[in-house]
Amino acid sequence: MPVAAQPAPQNPLALLRQLEWRVRHAVENVLSGEYRSTFRGRGMEFDQVVKYEFGDDVRDIDWNVTARLGEPYRKKFVEEREVTLLLVFEDSPSLHFGSGAQSKREALLELAGLVMLLGAVNRDRVGFVYAAPGGNLVREPVRGRGAILHAAATLLGRPAPAPTAGAAEIPWRFLARAAPKHSVLLWLGDFPPRAEPEGWAVLQRRYQTMGFRVDDPWERELPAQETFAAYDPAAGRLVTLDGSAAERAAHAAWVARREAAWQALFPDRLSRLVVDTGQNRLDALVRFFHARMVQRAGR
Repeated sequence: MPVAAQPAPQNPLALLRQLEWRVRHAVENVLSGEYRSTFRGRGMEFDQVVKYEFGDDVRDIDWNVTARLGEPYRKKFVEEREVTLLLVFEDSPSLHFGSGAQSKREALLELAGLVMLLGAVNRDRVGFVYAAPGGNLVREPVRGRGAILHAAATLLGRPAPAPTAGAAEIPWRFLARAAPKHSVLLWLGDFPPRAEPEGWAVLQRRYQTMGFRVDDPWERELPAQETFAAYDPAAGRLVTLDGSAAERAAHAAWVARREAAWQALFPDRLSRLVVDTGQNRLDALVRFFHARMVQRAGR
């Protein structure tokens, strides 16, 4: 029978310290510069206006300054070197589900912790927005191992919402100004089929948006046995499935709607990551960043 609700880790800081050495090993021996090259240089920040010279890109001409001074001037940009990671963790009752030893919520929190530790090792700024049915918690992006570890422990230590709680309300208007332009906005959640959030297109232009999701094997395919009982965290009760063709067809239709909504939010396949509850999360992150590095190098 699936795991209904899992408590938050008793000592999140101890868990993070156990994960930290694995992250450092991955950065130093496996990822090398791949994590950094995935993001560095994505954004170009305005520096100053300078005289236009032959060979400069005419698209950079500042026509207002040119008209005022009577000779061509262009905008000069510099490459941004610092990465800011802003995690949006959308907690929901559906994350309580788990057909194996670990719930989706536990796996997703570990994934969030690993990403924050990657930022700490790479000397980035890391912050988070925790959105839950009972309210939200915000931690502004900070730099430094100690500060990021403390922020990650705060996130991992958040109590799980009650199985009967409603949906979380993500503060999208706040997020539009929560981090500098070209920061990485990483949305972690369950991503049920639903409409695109208001203002999502604006956030995609401002940030590098990515989505991380954890799936349970039963979500992808119902168990083979004909009749079984499962705990439905969204409804807060046990349900009995008889394995009928109608139930399996309804499940397949739900999976298709979910995937369509997921891909609409993150059209680039390398902007979304789906991890199984039984999968090694750090290995999945390494493969994800490696694939992004290969894609970037090929441009």
